[in-house]
Amino acid sequence: MTEIKTESTTNYNLLKNRFRGYFPVIIDVETAGFNAKTDALLELAAITVKMDENGLLVPDQRCHFHIEPFENANINPESLQFNGIDIHNPLRGAVSETHAITELFRMVRKGQKEAECQRAIIVAHNAAFDQSFLMAAAERTSVKRNPFHPFGLFDTATLSGFMFGQTVLVKACQAAKIAFDCKQAHSALYDTERTAELFCYMVNHLKSLGGFPHQI
Repeated sequence: MTEIKTESTTNYNLLKNRFRGYFPVIIDVETAGFNAKTDALLELAAITVKMDENGLLVPDQRCHFHIEPFENANINPESLQFNGIDIHNPLRGAVSETHAITELFRMVRKGQKEAECQRAIIVAHNAAFDQSFLMAAAERTSVKRNPFHPFGLFDTATLSGFMFGQTVLVKACQAAKIAFDCKQAHSALYDTERTAELFCYMVNHLKSLGGFPHQI
């Protein structure tokens, strides 16, 4: 009698299987300094990703907020000069940290659930900086059910250094043939959009080269 063997296969065209159950969320922040505990978070943008019908990673949902400095926050004038933010401009339409973090977490949890992923993970360029400000804001606001891994992250500066030999965002985008307007840089939304394109390009390019899924 011939034994019939069955082979279990994993569908890597499903997002839940691509990153070991993690749900990547690309973020960027603009701040009033470098200390996440004391300096104000002034702008936050986030973009989720999904797999298309061909199993390619593409940007999906997004949110973007200008944020009011939290009470007694430190404001470094040099940081404002660098990012060009006028915190007193009423046209900013700034919202509270609580509102921004609540809406961000709501969007992420919804996408994570739909993708059947276990935990969200931050993707950012020089990600430790962005992660520190996001987590500090989440702690200050006490918004419940933080979907993000508390310390895990995907750093596109590291990934692009590995793939292109470039760690600066504009240089990495140029290497990936992604248009980058330096005049719009240091806008959280613009930088998040370019970082999302870069992350998706690297993941998809690796797949096109046969590097994932691993063939045994």
